[in-house]
Amino acid sequence: MKTFFKFLLASILGFFIASFLCFIIFFGIVGAMMSSSDKLVEVKENSILYINLNKEIVDRASNNPFNGFDLGSFQPKTSLGLNDILKAIQNAKEDVNIKGIFMEVDAVNAGAATVNEIRNALIDFKESGKFIISYNDLYSQKAYFLSSVADKIYLNPEGIVDWIGLRAEVMYYKNILEKIGVEPQIIRHGKFKSAVEPYMLDKMSPANREQISTFIGSIWNYWVEAISKSRNISVSELNRFADDMMIRNGKTTLENGLVDSLIYKDQVISILKKRIGVADKKDIASVSLDDYAKLPTPLKGKGLSKNKVAVIYATGEINMGSATDGAIGSDGISKLIREARRDSSIKAIVLRVNSPGGSALASEVIWREMVLAKKVKPVIVSMGDVAASGGYYISAPADTIFADPTTITGSIGVFGMYFNVKNGMTNKLGINVETVSTNKHSDFGSMYRPLTAEERAVAQLGVEDIYQSFIGHVAEGRNIPVTRVDEIGQGRVWSGANAIDIKLIDGFGGLTEAIKVAVKKAKLDDYRITELPKQKEPFQQIIEELTGKAKISMLSDELGDAYKQYNNIKSMLTNQGVQARIPYNVELY
Repeated sequence: MKTFFKFLLASILGFFIASFLCFIIFFGIVGAMMSSSDKLVEVKENSILYINLNKEIVDRASNNPFNGFDLGSFQPKTSLGLNDILKAIQNAKEDVNIKGIFMEVDAVNAGAATVNEIRNALIDFKESGKFIISYNDLYSQKAYFLSSVADKIYLNPEGIVDWIGLRAEVMYYKNILEKIGVEPQIIRHGKFKSAVEPYMLDKMSPANREQISTFIGSIWNYWVEAISKSRNISVSELNRFADDMMIRNGKTTLENGLVDSLIYKDQVISILKKRIGVADKKDIASVSLDDYAKLPTPLKGKGLSKNKVAVIYATGEINMGSATDGAIGSDGISKLIREARRDSSIKAIVLRVNSPGGSALASEVIWREMVLAKKVKPVIVSMGDVAASGGYYISAPADTIFADPTTITGSIGVFGMYFNVKNGMTNKLGINVETVSTNKHSDFGSMYRPLTAEERAVAQLGVEDIYQSFIGHVAEGRNIPVTRVDEIGQGRVWSGANAIDIKLIDGFGGLTEAIKVAVKKAKLDDYRITELPKQKEPFQQIIEELTGKAKISMLSDELGDAYKQYNNIKSMLTNQGVQARIPYNVELY
């Protein structure tokens, strides 16, 4: 027995020693990564800015080097911040050491509006007289749209440009829910409020097909018109290329003018050397977009200004309570807006909205703070890829709303959904749930029984009340009659190009334009940007990720693209109360 306890204690001691050593080694690695990430690169004379958008692009990237850590590959999956990309391109425009940009972008992990903001920044860069050259082995449609601003577009001789037009795909779950004995009980307002369609229908409704056709058609038209202008190819020809599947290989890509030459990368490097006057046997001095974005923006004038413009990032679903990564918490965002309103050094507020919506009540809480802030100082909204339903709800009070022509917005409508699993529990699994209540409707909303006619009527009244509040807020904020808001509402989704005609937005532009208007309205000669919420210290973020995000990371890696569908269903099942959210996550291919 003594021997047993001796080995047991030795094993326990060995475990703790090993764990302690692993802990020390791990944080040594963390410290080394954080130290290396803090090192600023030197931009040499006659350099080229190298752009390769091979990471997910978000409105603002985390400062945590272990953000999105992949437990499978033991490598961090970092993202690029749109704010950093725009800043880097603007700084490169004015940097005498940067002679031009070389792009290798085969695909872009970002929404259409984000891609267009980057494209517009590249167009502005070209005003400096510096060059942009693009090369790749293949181009996705989104990547080609972005790259079409380049002075020269080169393609691998065996490469291709994907050019077939846009599509939107919606998955429907009605039949599988019936098979497992789950009944979705839908209460909604608006014939276009199709967020619940996948749960109640087995195919797309005519109204939903109409709205999708309208907004993806609008986005496609914007793309082909922009490419037509850059490449001097008519819109009708670009559409014919897609309709007749004419872009089949490198040869047809060149023949139809989508690229300038079919060459290999070593030949492109030779072209770049000639552009900047580098001898063949010497290397090109280059700096990556990631490294260049870390460099501070050169100060202009007399240093830091006391006047600040607050840029508040509202990204993700809108929920009650505190914010979490990838979501908007009503308490967290409301607090930020309130503090910015009370801070005398903050002269204007720019709310960057990238949200499909969510809780109607949470949207109302944020809306109130926007109304109060507008009474004190200029409030401008910059819409990202998606600012729909609840995302539009919180935007409506702003003095000015900017969106990209390809932004998904509108979806002014609300719904409620209750799942009845009684049939599945009883007949499929053999499980019976008994309920004891104090009052007639104490179990209202329970998953274990259907709604009564009386309860449906009450729920419908609740949806109607919130819808009336929603369109009333929009009417007040946009100075549009309520009847008109109802006409363009009904849950219908619009693109930014459509939205400007019906006065849901004031103009086209990204975050840069929104900040310029905020500065103008605040009558500022000098200012500086403060981004909110303040990012946590990297070490604190690492600890939180080691605990809270490991499960999500592993599940995301295992499911791959199917994780998005899983997340959508999970969100619909867990969201409580009346929802103001877009029908689905819109991704363009």
